[in-house]
Amino acid sequence: MLLDQDIKELLAAARTVAVVGAKDKPGPADSVGRYLIGAGYEVVPVHPVRKSVWGIEARASLADVPGPVDVVDLFRAPQFCADHAREVLAMDPLPRLFWMQEGVVSEEAARILAGSGVAVVQDRCLMVEHRRLLVGGLSGRGALL
Repeated sequence: MLLDQDIKELLAAARTVAVVGAKDKPGPADSVGRYLIGAGYEVVPVHPVRKSVWGIEARASLADVPGPVDVVDLFRAPQFCADHAREVLAMDPLPRLFWMQEGVVSEEAARILAGSGVAVVQDRCLMVEHRRLLVGGLSGRGALL
């Protein structure tokens, strides 16, 4: 289990976030994606059908994301998380953090990534945690928000 300090350090060091299940329609994925863009992250929307989200070219899968990704942020139901964990293991380089949004828990995905060096967060909102850990007090990109 990651401690707050671990999460804070990972988020402070991150530059690129792939948002899987990205949508620019009102809802959690839209709010978090827009927040991450405003917080200074390079956001890569990942959606199998959409061509663009937030005015950014969307990628059909994690395999289609160009360049390294620091954080994979999932807006998918738990039954799909294990498959995304397998996709993550095929990425080169590996992301540092696999984030399952609030309400999403997949012990299978966590087991798949165990020992890979990819940290796993489950059932937590990336936006809420970023605000709490970086904006709310310490230094880093969030201090400007």
